[in-house]
Amino acid sequence: MTAQVLPELQMSAPRPVRPGQGPPVSAPVVAATAWRVLVVDPDIGDPLADQLRRHGHEPVGVTQGSAALQRHADADLVLLALELPDLDGLEVCRAIRSVSRVPVIIVTARQSELDCVLGLQAGADDYVTKPYGTRELMARIEAVMRRAQWQPTAVEEIRHGSLLIDVNSRRVSVDGAEVALTRKEFDLLCLLASYPDTVVPRKQLLKQVWGDSWSRRTVDTHVSSLRGKLGDSGWIVTVRGVGFRLGHR
Repeated sequence: MTAQVLPELQMSAPRPVRPGQGPPVSAPVVAATAWRVLVVDPDIGDPLADQLRRHGHEPVGVTQGSAALQRHADADLVLLALELPDLDGLEVCRAIRSVSRVPVIIVTARQSELDCVLGLQAGADDYVTKPYGTRELMARIEAVMRRAQWQPTAVEEIRHGSLLIDVNSRRVSVDGAEVALTRKEFDLLCLLASYPDTVVPRKQLLKQVWGDSWSRRTVDTHVSSLRGKLGDSGWIVTVRGVGFRLGHR
């Protein structure tokens, strides 16, 4: 699994209510956190998008699985239908999960227990059947995102072959020899080492290590520097078109 990106988005402000009046029917329901939601469904309708916006989220709709594979990296959450015109929804889910930890909720008319099991085995975080209530869907979104944000107690040390990362002291050594890294080089290496044998998308590395302050070649420059300091280019493997993963020397 790759690292989860925690976005910093602004929430919608509630509409003011005049004295003596109740809240207007269309008053927005402010969610605890606003999310960018990729809705993958050939039957995308305005009601779902409107409800997501009303709860403070930013919906983006696509109708095909191929489009979902291209755009999921920009999303904080994916609502995925299984009935897609070009690809099987389960295959889309597996493909997303192979390169990303973005939360996926399957939203489908398939109601059998087997379909639910297959969806969860494909990597979905939750499975919702149609028809569903808006409150239920929003509650499930909040529950899934809470789980995605939860972080276990930070490890003090990461070992990967002859590579040793002391997280607390921010020291790195290879074969017992200390390697001097810059702050960003350490952050980049520590993030990759936290998810060994997993591809971390380039855009996710940029967001988590550099935030909003970065240039197009920032990751490439730091990866090249890290490879040189670690003494072997095999420590960081480039997965073309996707990102990077920690390798084996």
